[in-house]
Amino acid sequence: MSISAKNFHFKELNERIKAAGAYVHIEDCFGQRYIGSALKEKTLTINGTPGNALGCYLDGAVIEVHGNAQDATGDTMNDGKIIIHGNAGDALGYAMRGGCIYVLGNAGYRAGIHMKEYCSAELNVEKKPVIVIGGKAGSFLGEYLAGGLIIVLGIGAEGGQPVGNFTGTGMHGGKIFIRTKNELTALPAQVASDIARNDDLCEIEPYIKEFAANFGMDASSILMDQFLVLKPNAKNPYKQLYTAN
Repeated sequence: MSISAKNFHFKELNERIKAAGAYVHIEDCFGQRYIGSALKEKTLTINGTPGNALGCYLDGAVIEVHGNAQDATGDTMNDGKIIIHGNAGDALGYAMRGGCIYVLGNAGYRAGIHMKEYCSAELNVEKKPVIVIGGKAGSFLGEYLAGGLIIVLGIGAEGGQPVGNFTGTGMHGGKIFIRTKNELTALPAQVASDIARNDDLCEIEPYIKEFAANFGMDASSILMDQFLVLKPNAKNPYKQLYTAN
């Protein structure tokens, strides 16, 4: 089903999306917020620029944007996939707890802030959120990261720093992978940086391959390059805030 979003308030647009069939194509999108909120079991294609909180609370649907996305894309996302053929604004994947977000271009400040993961063998549930950013990411990437994976490929920024300042500030879980041959400057004291080894690369390989498939790239050439992996430092002074020990 095709919907023109022109002159629609976001509430009416979302009502039409939820009432439509499994495949929804939106034209003339111009800043409407909360598109695809809590959406399940649909494939949503958007031409234009969706507003803040695209795919917030997403719970299994697939959203593909042919254009840029604004702030807080994937806010508190639980499951599903968001693919952006452009750039993303600030707070990408804010408090995200499952699913994947793929961004062809750059992301703004605080991507992956408060991301977390959940695993219960008893309930047979595993939630591990993943963000892959093709270009650069702004400052405070992975701030207070509690779980999941953030991957920054730095395509087009090979000669410089693919991330901004204060990467991983307050992180106490998860991992951040950054494709670069340069040493990262001004990392917070609670973040440990090392060259990614084979077992690290095996962990991110499926997501690099899916990123490449989404955007018509060669995954093997990306995986041949050096990645740095950032993890919480075992001596992290923040750990006392999150454990009872």
